[in-house]
Amino acid sequence: MPIRQLPEDLINRIAAGEVVERPASVVKELVENAIDAGASRIVITTAAGGKGLMRIEDDGHGMDRADLLLSVERHATSKLSEDELDDIRTLGFRGEALASIGSVAELSIASRTANAESGLRLEVRSGVRSGPVPLAMNRGTIVEVRNLFANVPARLKFLKTDRAEAAAITDVVKRLAMANPAVHFLLNGTDRSPSNWPAVTGTGALEARLGQVMGDDFAQNAVRLASSRHGVVVAGLAGLPTYTRANSLSQFYFVNGRSVRDKVLVGAIRAAYADYTFRDRFPVVALYIAVDPGEVDVNVHPAKAELRFRDAGAVRSAVIRAIGEALTAAGFKASDTVADDVLGAFTAPAYETTASQTISTTAPMARSYDQPRHIEPAAFARFDGFTEPSARIEAEPAPALAEYPLGTARAQMFDNFIIAQNGEGLLLVDQHAAHERLVYERFKAQLASGPVPSQSQLIPVVIELPEEDCARLEEAAPELERFGLYLERFGPCAVAVRETPALLGNSDIDGLVRDVADGLAEWDSIAAVSDRMEAIIARMACHGSVRSGRRLRVDEMNALLRDMEATPHSGQCIHGRPTYVELKKKDIERLFGRSR
Repeated sequence: MPIRQLPEDLINRIAAGEVVERPASVVKELVENAIDAGASRIVITTAAGGKGLMRIEDDGHGMDRADLLLSVERHATSKLSEDELDDIRTLGFRGEALASIGSVAELSIASRTANAESGLRLEVRSGVRSGPVPLAMNRGTIVEVRNLFANVPARLKFLKTDRAEAAAITDVVKRLAMANPAVHFLLNGTDRSPSNWPAVTGTGALEARLGQVMGDDFAQNAVRLASSRHGVVVAGLAGLPTYTRANSLSQFYFVNGRSVRDKVLVGAIRAAYADYTFRDRFPVVALYIAVDPGEVDVNVHPAKAELRFRDAGAVRSAVIRAIGEALTAAGFKASDTVADDVLGAFTAPAYETTASQTISTTAPMARSYDQPRHIEPAAFARFDGFTEPSARIEAEPAPALAEYPLGTARAQMFDNFIIAQNGEGLLLVDQHAAHERLVYERFKAQLASGPVPSQSQLIPVVIELPEEDCARLEEAAPELERFGLYLERFGPCAVAVRETPALLGNSDIDGLVRDVADGLAEWDSIAAVSDRMEAIIARMACHGSVRSGRRLRVDEMNALLRDMEATPHSGQCIHGRPTYVELKKKDIERLFGRSR
């Protein structure tokens, strides 16, 4: 078959395959055009998941006759002042969206500038243009797209259900609303419940918009990001480590006001939270990056959903540093959703008042309270077992509760949980999880300033292990000395431990060495020891912390609470679990129905 020049209509339909993937793609392109046009209010209306109708109305600058005619031509745009792609400051720049949409749908564009007497309306059907004709309207632009892919059945059959497509549109509009808090967004239609996000400006506008879109719950359980490093400005909100989700759908990334997907940012978030969350849990983040437009290439994806940083390492470093500083400043703070989970676990008995239980207010009392009443000994049988304590209480003069955020210790329950009280409510502290975090942070601080101090064993501890584990430990011994762990080979199937980290005290040396050996076998490389510093420290901290089942004196419990208040990230253990739960006074009153 000889080479031939493709007709214009077919070229547009091929281009539409890149730009117009689904109805949500159309909404994204059109709303971005409205934002670039300076709109302060954008109304999006859909029907049948966008397959039947997509209508975007804005109050932007509008277009005159010449611009309206050019807008539906391929590669015609007003967003590139010069023929350069190194300084893109708008959301759109390709100039092919409207032409592509018009080739696979029924497209109608009505627009009016501020000084025009009336608006103009232009229609495109299967790539064929008609108009423009005069139309009475306010300043701005109205774009209607009907019957998407009606002339391309092969594309139409691959679309999902109306509900799924409507949900995809909602997600796109949410991201655009999060990136533009000064714009009022209204999303409605016959296929959805309306969503209204009023414009917010001034100090705290970004946090207010994130509260509108993601919920006040996120804003209350997140830390504010505000950092600048190597020309990279990082802003937004990062959820507390105990405020997580089962997937990454609640992680949002914006670069220069554009919602993107980028492996560098995903990896930076994973690294920033590596010490604080479960492996199968994902933090909730709204991350805003601002860099010089010349330092980022947005022309690497047809839908502009991906980009490429010129200095990806600097961006990664800036994000990790910003989140690390914000979480450190949060100290021991944990998300209040943990308390909600605890309250949900409580069930109050439901009492039903029967006729026989009703007390008459008119009948005389059957007996006087002054008369003695005989009680059978068998009646006390129901209280058997109450004489055996399940919690230990130690009375000691305590300072004013308001002096300490985590309060003062009141009791120890099940030899593992500390009950404390502050000025606002009650706290339950997991002593092992809390102390594990404290030891871990001290380990990191000591390792950052040099080798971890060690303490010698009076008699070397000999531990029998499989020969392959002994070989791994022997090879890794020089690296392990940095962590305060000194050991040497003791025959073919044993190692002798001469010194252990002083921070661990009298820890379980046998369990510690076996755990480190398991880690070396898992990483399958001795060179990975230095790269797995956090993992090694975490294993050591677990063995050096206060164990579950250990009884603590009241002064020890209070000392643990004070250390938690002074230690960053102490609101969660190294495995991502919360170290304490706080129940406010009003929460406790709600359990007993006092708030009704």
